[in-house]
Amino acid sequence: MGSPNGGIVGVVNPTSFGKCTQTVTTSSTPLTTQPGTRVVSYTVVAGGGGGGSGPTPADTGFSGGGAGGFRTCTSFSVCGATTYPITVGGGGAAGSAWPAGAGSSGTNSVLGSITSTGGGGGGGRYNSGNIPNTDGRPGGSGGGAATYCTSPTGAGTGNTPPVSPPQGNPGGTATCARGGAGGGGASAAGGNGGALVAGAGGAGTDTTPIFGPGLPNSGVYAGGGGGGSRCSGGTIGAGGTGGGGAGSKTPTAATAGTANTGGGGGGGGVTTTGGGPGGAGGSGIVIVKELNKASGVWNLQSQFSAQKSGTWPAPQISVDVDYLVVAGGGSGGTLRGGGGGAGGYRTSFPGGTKLTLSGYGPLSYPITVGGGAAQPGTCGPAGVQGSPSIFSTITSAGGGGGGGYSGPGPSTGGNGGSGGGGGAANGSCTATIAGTGNSPPTSPPQGNSGGINPTADFGAGGGGGASAVGGNAPGSPTPTTSSTGVGGAGSANSITGSPVTYAGGGGGGGYTQRADGGIGGGGNGGRQLTGVSATAGTVNTGGGGGGRGCNTSGGPTQGGSGIIIVRGPSTAGFTATPGTNTVTTLPAPAGGCKVATFTVSGDLTIS
Repeated sequence: MGSPNGGIVGVVNPTSFGKCTQTVTTSSTPLTTQPGTRVVSYTVVAGGGGGGSGPTPADTGFSGGGAGGFRTCTSFSVCGATTYPITVGGGGAAGSAWPAGAGSSGTNSVLGSITSTGGGGGGGRYNSGNIPNTDGRPGGSGGGAATYCTSPTGAGTGNTPPVSPPQGNPGGTATCARGGAGGGGASAAGGNGGALVAGAGGAGTDTTPIFGPGLPNSGVYAGGGGGGSRCSGGTIGAGGTGGGGAGSKTPTAATAGTANTGGGGGGGGVTTTGGGPGGAGGSGIVIVKELNKASGVWNLQSQFSAQKSGTWPAPQISVDVDYLVVAGGGSGGTLRGGGGGAGGYRTSFPGGTKLTLSGYGPLSYPITVGGGAAQPGTCGPAGVQGSPSIFSTITSAGGGGGGGYSGPGPSTGGNGGSGGGGGAANGSCTATIAGTGNSPPTSPPQGNSGGINPTADFGAGGGGGASAVGGNAPGSPTPTTSSTGVGGAGSANSITGSPVTYAGGGGGGGYTQRADGGIGGGGNGGRQLTGVSATAGTVNTGGGGGGRGCNTSGGPTQGGSGIIIVRGPSTAGFTATPGTNTVTTLPAPAGGCKVATFTVSGDLTIS
């Protein structure tokens, strides 16, 4: 049917002509929308929690503060020419150095009806009957647990109060080993504290796929604070990406969360001469983008007007992709240490359920390639968990650290994508304990558990791999000799067009014997008696590090970094940044499929 303006009458649909105006609010200031705005994208980040602290001469490590709650939406209905109140939450104060205390929680950030909760303060601890211990506090993301050799404090819960999707993650837990845990972040839980090795803060979230470049802190927000440790030989926890502050291991104050990121403050450290305070949490931020959005059938006059003003939206893209997401491997334990567990291995290729990526193009997805776990400090023999790898809705967990020598008693491997092998336990006749694989659980499973030493002699179990559990040490006739377990085998995958094996577990270390790492980048275990060095997990395989034979020397035990590979149809346009990542086109018979390979974190753009 004709119309007076010569156009075609279609369905009358509401539209939003916000001209993609973007407002970044770093202090409490109301926002008035433009007259034509009907739909916005937003990110609301609350203030981060302060890090935990303690006094002299506390024999402990204090924990990082949780990140402020992170809430985001890409399509939220609003009214034009309307004022919406905005509150930007402040960061929480660090706990006082005397008496021992948890950090204060951050304050809430608010956009109209949307509230993000302040991050929980990190836990504090003191070895005295008249000064209470303080758990990590709950919040948008929870504060980490502090530790002392009598008992650790509890971790703070994240996503408190609960919202959907979740606004954060819990803080890490701690053992009786003087390394504080990291605070939770928007994308990951805080790292666990270990033997003089503090946990890292949980990772934040990159908002540049929504808002583009040029934002404060490169668009990454809500990282958890790292845990603190004790003594110069300890290892502090790094702050989570997204403004999380690093922990401390000296009386110097830990690093504060970055302002206007919602990052948690780092946990304080302690030496025999003094205790240091934690770092304060970072203030929050609110970002709003007033969208151009249209759908359905429009008359030609409306379309022409929108095209002329530059507000007509780009066409919608929908593409089904295969993926391979491998996390960073765990590090091996020291002094007859268990092999590190392989990083979690998750894939849709071949024959699994593909991911459907859709939206108004071009589409941009942040890629997080998990790092291999660092080698433990010389005065802390247990291995450390690797970092997660993340693509879209797929997260693979870092491999668990290998157990270390513990004297008479069980020596536990860490949980993770694949679990770390149990360490040696000096002939106690108590079996060592392996780390659990597929933790947290996924379907299909992302990994396997580590191996043990059932007779607890001077040898350790192997780390779990993607396709097999870590090998058990078969046992020895006397406790002063040793047998060790091999690393669990990884899995082969041909998503790139050729088979490559990933995610092998690290081999166990021992006194008189050693074991090889699993196929797929697992590092070899070391031998103490004749000085055979352990080897690290292979880079970009997610392989677990080999367990050392001896304590302060004997080769590297780091886990191998992870990798992410995305495979799409020939019609998809792929761009991978930064330049170390690659895009290739497969020859026949793969039909010209595009393959993006990420060896470092970056962004995938689909057009």
